[in-house]
Amino acid sequence: MAVKKQFSSFQELLTQTSKPILVDFYATWCGPCQMLAPILDQVSQQIGDRLQVVKIDSDKYPHLASQYGIEALPTLVLFKNGEPVDRIEGLVQAPQLLQRLQSMI
Repeated sequence: MAVKKQFSSFQELLTQTSKPILVDFYATWCGPCQMLAPILDQVSQQIGDRLQVVKIDSDKYPHLASQYGIEALPTLVLFKNGEPVDRIEGLVQAPQLLQRLQSMI
């Protein structure tokens, strides 16, 4: 389940944990983004504490979206050790997302 957290910088968020972080770049007006939310909850429950899921509103943090080249929503970016290691653009179903993440975490 995605958890709302306060952090002073995105880099701090990425480096404060040894777990991989799956960042969901989304927008409130994006229909596929809304459809992805329950899928992320399902995946998060199945993976457990091996992965942290973070949602970032691209409209509120356009500098982060720009920094990571986010051009389509939703976009999922998997970070390990503070670095992006995988990216998925568009809506993906839970089985496909689980399969892709299992090999990366």
